[in-house]
Amino acid sequence: MKYRLSMLIVTTAAMALLNTESPVCAQSSESKPNILFVFADDLCYEAIGAFGYTDIDTPNLDRLVRNGTTFTHAYNMGSWSGAVCVASRCMLVTGRYLWHANRIYKTTEQEREAGRFWSEHLKRAGYDTYFTGKWHIQADAEKAFHVARHIRPGMPNQTDAGYNRPLEGQPDPWSPYDRSFDGFWKGGRHWSAVTADDAVDYIDMAGASENPFFMYVAFNAPHDPRQAPKSFVEDYPLDRIALPINYLPEYPFKDSIGCSAKLRDEKLGPFPRTTHAVKVHRQEYYAIITHLDQQIGRIFKALDDSGKADNTFIFFSADHGLAVGHHGLFGKQNLYDHSVRVPFLVSGPGVPHGHSIDAPIYLQDVMPTSLELAGVDKPEHVDFHSLLPLIHGETAESAYDAVYGAYLALQRSVIDDGYKLILYPEINKARLYNLANDPHELHDLADNPESAPIIKKLFARLLDLGKEVGDELDLKSVYPQL
Repeated sequence: MKYRLSMLIVTTAAMALLNTESPVCAQSSESKPNILFVFADDLCYEAIGAFGYTDIDTPNLDRLVRNGTTFTHAYNMGSWSGAVCVASRCMLVTGRYLWHANRIYKTTEQEREAGRFWSEHLKRAGYDTYFTGKWHIQADAEKAFHVARHIRPGMPNQTDAGYNRPLEGQPDPWSPYDRSFDGFWKGGRHWSAVTADDAVDYIDMAGASENPFFMYVAFNAPHDPRQAPKSFVEDYPLDRIALPINYLPEYPFKDSIGCSAKLRDEKLGPFPRTTHAVKVHRQEYYAIITHLDQQIGRIFKALDDSGKADNTFIFFSADHGLAVGHHGLFGKQNLYDHSVRVPFLVSGPGVPHGHSIDAPIYLQDVMPTSLELAGVDKPEHVDFHSLLPLIHGETAESAYDAVYGAYLALQRSVIDDGYKLILYPEINKARLYNLANDPHELHDLADNPESAPIIKKLFARLLDLGKEVGDELDLKSVYPQL
């Protein structure tokens, strides 16, 4: 990995040169807050202990929950590819809604060169910018940030032994703490620890600069291969692991919605699913999350020790969720809450402690939120919205009155007025859930005649949202009855 050694110490003089193209900002560089963005991969909203999920230990994220504000209903819009993180991260750095981002993602480097990029906006606002970890965006991270290290691919390498396991009555061919499988262990030090090493070093480097900092710390964890030291796995004996409430041996429409046994994420576990296999995968999921939490704790401690914590906004989220046994699914290529809903935590000056906000948001709202904190006017190309009015109690209303979801041309969804409508266009199938009464999405109401008016209303809202986000799928021709 090449390091930009010439930029390891960003001087005030160098930043002054960079700032010659900056627009006039509302604040001076000296008064602007620091921004620390910590990003996980495949972390479901139910994977934080402070949210009441007692079967997982996340003491450092729990502390962030106590010391800040939680957005309880943060979503990812979906994906135009099986690699959901590609779409999520492209939306994140460009600020564009799903299908608008899809149209420029192959030219994301040109977007960066034109300055239409998260870190480029903050550079012009006088920020020293740092990156480490998972990138998975078609732009040059070494040019996007003043300092970029360990620019990782979409996932650590998986091995054949890591799929279709474990099988009942057979020895498990794979182990999360056997370093011979490489993955997160490749290079000799767990990738989560390396990412935290970089972040700790960046905080030390930032102490030598008079400029505010923007740090984008992107962990690959808890994406598979879900590897952690043995002690972390042993903290989760199988009798501690509960099956998901909506566990199924097999999702009945998996083949028609792009989640068949051919999909890489779904191949990780055997078909049909078994309670044993789901428990083992969840054991490994929890172990790598707790290990991740420990690394995040190191970053928080370094920030506290630096003396900069009081002027730093911390944002924590993930690019999407993950099923790991919910609804008979293992991956994130579906529109159930376990796969599209993520944790979203924020702390910082003036942010209420121990507070939660139920208004729906998208995780990519962090981008315009940070721009507002930096005194940058929202650029015209940015679709997402700042969360500061919600955080500071200036409004209780979300910028979104409904939540849109999509996966390829195979799935569409809308959440509105307490209901979720999921459509599977390939088979002209609709599913309807009353999320207020059925948060685990267990009871499909779509075939109930009394649901017809609700479905029609939601379908009309979905069509409107589709236009807003640039969706060209012709749902009307697939569902003429709606």
